[in-house]
Amino acid sequence: MELQYLIFMVIILALIFDFINGFHDTANAIATSVNTRALHPNHAIMMAAGLNFFGAMVSTGVAKTIGGDIVSSASLINEKIIIAALIGAIIWNLLTWWFGIPSSSSHALIGGLIGAVLISVGMSGLNWYGIGKIVAGLIASPAIAFVTGIIIMNIIFRLFEKFPPNFINDKFRKMQVVSAAMIAFSNGSNDAQKSMGIITLALFSGGYISEFEVPLYVKILCAGAMAIGTASGGWRIIKTVGGKIFKLEPPSGFAADLNSSCVVFGATLLHLPVSTTHVVSGSIMGVGTAKRVNAVRWGVAQQMVKAWGMTIPITAAIGALTFAAVEAVF
Repeated sequence: MELQYLIFMVIILALIFDFINGFHDTANAIATSVNTRALHPNHAIMMAAGLNFFGAMVSTGVAKTIGGDIVSSASLINEKIIIAALIGAIIWNLLTWWFGIPSSSSHALIGGLIGAVLISVGMSGLNWYGIGKIVAGLIASPAIAFVTGIIIMNIIFRLFEKFPPNFINDKFRKMQVVSAAMIAFSNGSNDAQKSMGIITLALFSGGYISEFEVPLYVKILCAGAMAIGTASGGWRIIKTVGGKIFKLEPPSGFAADLNSSCVVFGATLLHLPVSTTHVVSGSIMGVGTAKRVNAVRWGVAQQMVKAWGMTIPITAAIGALTFAAVEAVF
C-alpha cells in the first residue's frame, strides 16, 4: 500500500513539474515572435501548447537517457529519492520563474536527482559517465547555438542586404510564424521527455513494468501536462528572453528561432536532454553578436549564466534536504 501511495506521489509530482516546465519554458518558444509582434501573445501561446504536445509524442530517447544514465542501477533507486528530486526541481523552477530568470528545468531535475541519490545511496548510486555525457550536452548546446546563431544571422545579412528594411521586416515577420512553430515542436520533443523518464524509472524500480520502456499513457500524461502549462503562459520570463538580452527584429527573431529549433531537435535525435532555455538564450546572444557585439546586453547575459551555474548545486542541496525530510515522514 505504501509503495502504491509513493508511486502515485511520483506521478503527481512529475506532472506538476511538467506543468511548471510548460509555463516556465513557454518563453523559449514564443518570446521572439511576441517581441517582434509576429504573433499575438495569446495566439502564440495556444500554438506553442499544441505543438509542445505533438512534439512530446515523437520520441522517448531522451526519457531513457534521463531514467537510465544518471543512476548506476534502477534497483538502487526508490520512490522517496525520486520524490525528493522532483520537489527540489519544482522549488527551483518556481523561484526562478518568480524572479523572471530563464533557468533550466533540465538542470534543476538532474541536480535534484543527484543530490537525493548522493545522500541516500552514496557515490556508487550515480552513473558518472552518463552524468558527464548529459552535463557535456547541457554545456555544449548553448555554445553551439551561439556560434550557429552568428553564422545564420550573417547568411541572412548577406542574402538580404540589398532589400529595403520595411520589405525585410514584413517578410521575416510572416516567416517567424513558421520558426516559432518549429521551436515549440522541438521544445516539446525534448523537455516533456524528462518527466517521462522519471515516471518510467519509478515504475521500473517499483516492479510495475518489466523493462525500461515508456508506456503510452505516461507519454500522453506528460505531453498533456506540459501543453497545459504552456497554455498558462510565462510572462515574467518572456520579458527577459524576448527583450532584455538583445533588441530583436523580425530577421533576428527568425534566425534565433530557426537556429534554436535545429539545435534542440538535433539533441532529441541524439537522445540528449538539453535546456531549451539555454539554447534559445545562446541563439539570441549569437544573432545579436552578428549584428554588433555591444548590441547584446552582456550584463543581463552574465546574470543568466550565473543562475545557470548555480542551478545544479542548489537543486542538489534541496534534493538532499528534501530526501532527509521525506525519509523522516515515511
